[in-house]
Amino acid sequence: MDNFGFIHDKLDIKILILFVLRRLPGVVDPETLLELCQCDGGIGYFDYSDCLSELVDTGHIEESEDGYRITEKGARNADAVESSLPYSVRMKALHLIAPVEERLRREAMIVARHEADEQGCVVELGMSDGKGELAHLRLLCADEEQARAIEKRFRKNAEGYYQKIMELLSE
Repeated sequence: MDNFGFIHDKLDIKILILFVLRRLPGVVDPETLLELCQCDGGIGYFDYSDCLSELVDTGHIEESEDGYRITEKGARNADAVESSLPYSVRMKALHLIAPVEERLRREAMIVARHEADEQGCVVELGMSDGKGELAHLRLLCADEEQARAIEKRFRKNAEGYYQKIMELLSE
């Protein structure tokens, strides 16, 4: 079977993976990373998977239960070699990365978690602007189900809730 695209060998696939991860501000889930790296038609899943595994083994990428993140070593090496990727591949990748990068930046600025203690279930909500904390709120909930529902709603519209709180307190 003929491979389409510019990326065919393992070294180029590794460089592309590092190129993509270097531009993302946080951990990216495996499915999203795969989609971003398939911007060139020449990459097969098994070659991609082998390359990703090798990059983890060599310490260029950290793997966690949430996904993958580039290490300092990976960023240094990517910086040195990413210009060897064809320009068209870099531009396609950057186009695909932009919305994912924005989503990850937003997620990194929102805190929504809960824990059970002797009083019941406490949900903690917070929001920052990348420079400092804008809001921090701890609420006692009836149970974990309510806490999870609050977390989900807050993550979805944290900015709107912040604005509503500010309006209520400023009246």
